[in-house]
Amino acid sequence: MTALDVDVRPPEVRWRGRTVAALLLPIGPAAVALLRFVLPYETTDDSSEIVREVAAHQTTQSAVVWLGFVASLTLVPAVLAAAKVARPAAPRLTAAALVLLVPAYLSIGWLVSSDAAVLFSVRHGLSAGTAADSYESLHPVVIVAGAAFVVGHVVGTVLLGCALWRSRAVPHAAAAAVVISQPLHFVAAVVLGSHWLDLAAWGLNAIGFAAIAVVVLSMTDADWAAA
Repeated sequence: MTALDVDVRPPEVRWRGRTVAALLLPIGPAAVALLRFVLPYETTDDSSEIVREVAAHQTTQSAVVWLGFVASLTLVPAVLAAAKVARPAAPRLTAAALVLLVPAYLSIGWLVSSDAAVLFSVRHGLSAGTAADSYESLHPVVIVAGAAFVVGHVVGTVLLGCALWRSRAVPHAAAAAVVISQPLHFVAAVVLGSHWLDLAAWGLNAIGFAAIAVVVLSMTDADWAAA
């Protein structure tokens, strides 16, 4: 190339994709960890009790909605990035995990809509019965979304963690953190009603995804593109 030649090759964008993926990986689980910790009601509460708790903690409930919005934007890209790390050595486990996780995390927006609806109801003085119905019976699709989320994110995260363990792409401790996180979340939310344990459970998920982020940043552009 002479001094007068101009390099007109398109700019390399793969490293930017890797960097964005690495940054997104821990954000979603960390957002849900905070959401589950500050949630003003218990998962097992009936709709009337949820209305009372939301009415008494409206600012906190607004934070729940915002954190749910962040999670809805970041969790799907995160699991797709994690899949690129696990897939070369464990393609079937990774594919099974994605079949469950992607619909589960795409469903979060519907679940957050119920939290937003009950907050709107109490802020605008609607009756307790109407507020309860806005949370419990907003639309049948919310029930379907809830089922897809509960089954998909618990089982799917376990499968993803197993794929990461088998791939040896991340330390076994990080893979174990991913495997354990969602069963522990289920116990915390449904069995014990412990917000502290729920924070720890989703925190483990965030730590595991942060370890994946380190691997993503260490990959070459060629490896990232081929994964």
